[in-house]
Amino acid sequence: MILDRFRLDGQVAVVTGGGLGIGRGIAVGLAEAGADVVVAARTRSDLDEVVGLVQAAGRRGHAVVTDVMQAADRERLISEAVDVFGRLDVLVNNAGGTGPRPAMATSEAFFETALRFNVTVPFLLSKLAARAMVDTAGTGAIVNISSRSADLVMSSFVAYGAGKAALNQMTRNLAAELAPRVRVNAIGVGGVATRGLQVVLTNAELRARFEANTPMGHAGEPEDIACAALYLASSASSWVTGKVLQVDGGTERPSIDVPVPPLLPAERA
Repeated sequence: MILDRFRLDGQVAVVTGGGLGIGRGIAVGLAEAGADVVVAARTRSDLDEVVGLVQAAGRRGHAVVTDVMQAADRERLISEAVDVFGRLDVLVNNAGGTGPRPAMATSEAFFETALRFNVTVPFLLSKLAARAMVDTAGTGAIVNISSRSADLVMSSFVAYGAGKAALNQMTRNLAAELAPRVRVNAIGVGGVATRGLQVVLTNAELRARFEANTPMGHAGEPEDIACAALYLASSASSWVTGKVLQVDGGTERPSIDVPVPPLLPAERA
């Protein structure tokens, strides 16, 4: 049966940023497809809720409080997943994100932190996970959660967009090196109804503009991204690697613009 290729029975997945929003949706979706799921985030209470949802889906869940910016936490996350469940098959690099900031107000530290959070950390986690996958399960799949900010020109997102663009290229390069044992793909996410989009969705004027600029006419839901993640994590995509799957409601231009002040000559003393 074709639907059997979307099953993850007997497999183990790690989802970073799994406490809220898209990460939570992916963790639950993978569990509903049969995977045991290790969820990682910084807030224990959020993780405990997601573990409860995973268990309600009939699978085993395990929470690991993790700051992915810390090397020791990353190493502990992967080793604990293997220690608890005996193998690793799927890594979803969902943790990431950088708030909007005009380019001229973006410091060196802010820019470099955005790059580290959005591409360096997923790269380092992918190396750890790929080693564990091959050593325990023989094969595996890595899914990087990227953004349409990587390829659309969006005001105030120079740091975030650069980080996600680098993540897309890292996905392609890493996929070529890890094939055929480990597949590496990414999802270019559009505007999804999570906490980060609430400032738009709770403002009638901004919401109307957002929906008018989105061909499908509404924001996505975490489950929309979870469906794509399941495809890329499962054998349904066994001949797919090094690709960025766009899940964005048909967006080909920014659905909303963040105003930035014009660049004017400095005042002379």
